[in-house]
Amino acid sequence: MNKKAPAGNPSRPNPLPGCPMAAAFAAIGGKWKLTLLYWLAHGESHFAGLRRRSAPITPKVLAEQLRELEADGLVERVVTGPVPAPVIYRLTPYGTTVLPVVEGVRVWGETHLELTHGETAPHKPMGCANAIF
Repeated sequence: MNKKAPAGNPSRPNPLPGCPMAAAFAAIGGKWKLTLLYWLAHGESHFAGLRRRSAPITPKVLAEQLRELEADGLVERVVTGPVPAPVIYRLTPYGTTVLPVVEGVRVWGETHLELTHGETAPHKPMGCANAIF
């Protein structure tokens, strides 16, 4: 699987051909993809803005995750001008179709935190306490 595939590149095959679950996990699985989709559901963002929100994510991993989301057609990268102009990331119309899944995972995570006495961070930049819809 080529993780650095450019947008629209069909070289990211489904690891289990014909399995919808494998296709879904290939597109949105990973440590940070659902969180990135959640943040982008609340509005487009520059790479630097995502970096500020994603303190524990290294810039390299953030760029890789965004490239993969872009390659799968979920996120759009908009160049605003010549280098060093900032690049804006936003959900594509196709990317918005996964938001019910993201919200479902967020709600389940709230319940899981309550049951396991986990800590929440509703007011921190990385917090994911606000509903998408």
